[in-house]
Amino acid sequence: MTANYQQPIQTSVERKLYPIPGGVHPPQNKTQSTQTPLTKAPLPKQVCLPLNQHIGAPSVPIVAIGDRVVTGQVIARAKGVVSAPVHASISGTVSAIEDRILPHPSGMSGPCIVIESDGLDEWLPCAEDPDFMAASTQALTTKIAEAGIIGLGGAGFPTAVKLSSPTPIEHLIINGTECEPYITADDMLMRSQPEDIIQGCLVLAKILGNPADVVIGMEDNKPEAFEALRDAAKGTRIQVVKFPCQYPSGGEKQLIQRLTGKEVPSGGLPAQVGCVVQNIGTAYAVLQAVKYNRPLVSRVTTVVGQSLAQSGNVWVRMGTPVADLLDHFGCQAERCQQLIMGGPMMGFALSDAQVPVVKTTNCIIAPTAQEMPPAPPAQACIRCGMCDQACPAGLLPQQLYWYARAEEFEKLENHNLFDCIECGACSYTCPSRIPLVQYYRSAKGEIRQQRDDKVKADRSRQRFEFRQARLAKAAAEKEAKRLARQKAAEAAKAKQAQKTTAPTVEPSVHESGDQQAKLERALASAQSRLSSAQQRFDSAQIENSDRLDQFAAALKQAQVRVDGAKLKLSQIETKDNAAGSSSSAAPADDPIANAIARAQAKHAMSPREKAEADIASLQKRLDKARDRLQGAEADNPDTVSALRLGVEKLETKLLQAKSSLEQLAPATDSEKQTTVAPADPAQAAIERAKANAAKAAQMSPGEKLTNQISSLEKRLSKAEAKLAQAQSDNSDTQEALATGVSKLQEKLRQAKTELSQLNES
Repeated sequence: MTANYQQPIQTSVERKLYPIPGGVHPPQNKTQSTQTPLTKAPLPKQVCLPLNQHIGAPSVPIVAIGDRVVTGQVIARAKGVVSAPVHASISGTVSAIEDRILPHPSGMSGPCIVIESDGLDEWLPCAEDPDFMAASTQALTTKIAEAGIIGLGGAGFPTAVKLSSPTPIEHLIINGTECEPYITADDMLMRSQPEDIIQGCLVLAKILGNPADVVIGMEDNKPEAFEALRDAAKGTRIQVVKFPCQYPSGGEKQLIQRLTGKEVPSGGLPAQVGCVVQNIGTAYAVLQAVKYNRPLVSRVTTVVGQSLAQSGNVWVRMGTPVADLLDHFGCQAERCQQLIMGGPMMGFALSDAQVPVVKTTNCIIAPTAQEMPPAPPAQACIRCGMCDQACPAGLLPQQLYWYARAEEFEKLENHNLFDCIECGACSYTCPSRIPLVQYYRSAKGEIRQQRDDKVKADRSRQRFEFRQARLAKAAAEKEAKRLARQKAAEAAKAKQAQKTTAPTVEPSVHESGDQQAKLERALASAQSRLSSAQQRFDSAQIENSDRLDQFAAALKQAQVRVDGAKLKLSQIETKDNAAGSSSSAAPADDPIANAIARAQAKHAMSPREKAEADIASLQKRLDKARDRLQGAEADNPDTVSALRLGVEKLETKLLQAKSSLEQLAPATDSEKQTTVAPADPAQAAIERAKANAAKAAQMSPGEKLTNQISSLEKRLSKAEAKLAQAQSDNSDTQEALATGVSKLQEKLRQAKTELSQLNES
């Protein structure tokens, strides 16, 4: 215990209590279940543990079917901040992890872990910590979170999260009100375990920074529990207070107003007014976690109703089927009109007796038809205003009812629908027997769904707007580059015009080499962009992206740039090779004549001379490419793939050129002398094209297919060789080459099929 709570309370000073609005006084019906002491329910043969017994994200299973577990073992871990783990409540074997019917008003199903009992009830070792109050606040909070403790009297909010308040807390209120009819679970727990509850309250107070006011509030219909807690609290600064019965004075906001006079603002939380409210059962569970290291695997539940042979309160393991409890208390099924989980005001009917007891199950009611007759049909609203007088939240239930029926959700929110605690006081007082709370619950669900849909729509709109902005930016950048290229071209054109009017000087070898080096760098950059564009296009094809057309256009543009760079580099190298032979044929001060002379010299070469010149040029380019690749591997790894691809292509071209040279016969002197350049190379090309067309026209369909097959086989052989080389080098081009091979194979198969069909006909 901390020093702040060692001073005795001045018992002569009565605590000031404040009135709360609204409320009703239904029959209490609490004596039926308090005539026998608190007992333990029999160990169930099977438990079904839902993964979502709390507000927040469902827990995640960490066991598998067939695993053996012991009592207190974690079988599902918390997922996220607002969540809680689930522990095995018996020892045995995990028999199923599947959807089962949940204790929910809708009767829906959800994921559960099913354990078959071995009858041993073997516990995970739990060592008592006698110095638990000396532990740090963080250590205590961690123990509470790991024990899976949630609010045991309300909606089931994780306790560790509720205790982590960012604002200073002035009032810690322990809720022992239990104002709803029939329920006496907290009453019997306060009678039997008052010392542990007080110690649990001290733990909660320490975690919250020892607030100045710690009070336990309860209604005056629990005299035994009041005396037991007051005696246990002697010597501490915890105050035990009782007040007149008024349903629903046990509501969180109503209890705060009753004991402190403070009102929680609409849509706000108790922490905003310096208050934290915890349940009696939660305080007891907190002590079990921090002192005895026991997780939350059982709770006190009231089982009551005139269809039972006996009513009472029992300690029951989580996951126990409700049917087992009914059998334990001698339920007469033929007399039971319905099953209700919770109280008659805020509880809900169960669709199946096999649903499990969960952490928030404080009561099971099995009434007869005389005890709780079916609700009469709803009549028209007579606008009597009794629901307005009964509402403890100060709302306008009648107006909310009309808006809910008309589905005017915006007006419902404006009238603070979500401040409704669904206590049922308005429905209880309604003379027309209108199920007002059901309308409010349905409207809340619709509003939450609309909010979720709006969030999704906003995210979709943001993604669309971002995409449009990105496309607009890309288009603007593209247009800016186009204008820059146009401006550069115009400047170059103007510069060239100036050169034609002024004497020109033949560029030096150094200047030519600089130009070639620039072109080689441009080629390497273009090849790198081509490789990146190919990777993006391949990824888009695999993912079936809606931007596939954009990636294809980018790939095509990159290929055009590579081809253009290659063409310019080839022209520079051709000029360098022909410079020696053309220098004597034309004056150095006539660049046009020099270009004509170089072209004539190239056309005057024999086929073998041309092949040898090409081989020399390719060898020179290959040597330079290898040097650049070696430098990039050491200094610039980002361009290695593109440069390696360029080296591979040059090696392939060099092999092809050497193979072509070997097939040519050596040129004789007479051939060299008689070989002349055609007078008109363009006309010669036209004549060759006409000759090839005439030759193809004279071919039969079978001959055409045969030539096509021969050509495809050669292309396929080369493509397969490239693919094999790429695979051995683990090149980035494997996938593209494999696609090309597949296409050639398909074309070859189609051509062979057509030839076979032609031969058969």
